[in-house]
Amino acid sequence: MQSAVERVITNMWDRYDEPLSLEEMADMAVFSRFYFSRVFRSITGTSPGRFLTAIRLYKAKNLLLETTMSVTDISYQVGYNSPGTFSSRFTRSVGISPARYRYLSETGIPAPGCHAAQGQHAGVVRGAVTAPETGVPTRVYVALFDSTIPQGTPAACAMLDGGSSYELTGVPDGQWFLHATAVAVQKLDPRPWMRRPVLVAAGRPVKVVAGRIATANVELRPPRQTDLPILLALPELDSRTPEPPPAQDPPLETGQQRPDTLDSVASTRTWVSNARLVVT
Repeated sequence: MQSAVERVITNMWDRYDEPLSLEEMADMAVFSRFYFSRVFRSITGTSPGRFLTAIRLYKAKNLLLETTMSVTDISYQVGYNSPGTFSSRFTRSVGISPARYRYLSETGIPAPGCHAAQGQHAGVVRGAVTAPETGVPTRVYVALFDSTIPQGTPAACAMLDGGSSYELTGVPDGQWFLHATAVAVQKLDPRPWMRRPVLVAAGRPVKVVAGRIATANVELRPPRQTDLPILLALPELDSRTPEPPPAQDPPLETGQQRPDTLDSVASTRTWVSNARLVVT
């Protein structure tokens, strides 16, 4: 079953500009339409149609960065018949319009923001972050979305340049999906469209109850063919330099008292929006 789904996904990447139907994709897998849809969702976490849409929008992101094609031409190139529909879906999924995405590729994307819930209808999600050794410094993005596809504005998010734990506050009541990705922060390819996640953690469901703390550990792993492409603009356009680690205090002389260390601890915390990086 896994190989059949991977075969269909390969065809999606090769033929994303074609109007592939569910029946055609099921034929590629040599399954009935009903059985194919069920198997595909169980492996990827989403439907074949939504996976294909994500591929088309991902390809559109690349074309916006690689070429000087107009937004209208790109919409047709990736399989849309209506530029308006394409622009609306791109903006909803990527978080910014196609034109602004292209502009930010040259100027750099600002630190993202999430809008925390206020009052009694918000909870907290926290957990440990583990990852295999990659041999390169990485920046980890952790966020909660309302679906298995990491798109649009997250309910809560954090960016970690260090540490092994995270905490997201102000999370509204409900069912959310925890996504994480790690990207290299040194020796970046000057071509944003060539930057790829080093590690990912995809779509873990998290139930949030107001006034309570939910624990959800993040286990990063190398990307797989069955992973949905990341549609958010942030990872490939974020070229900010990680904050340097705090300077070490000089050795204490005999009888000398060390000053309060709260300021140095605070300096180890990187940008967090509606979240905080738990320093460990």
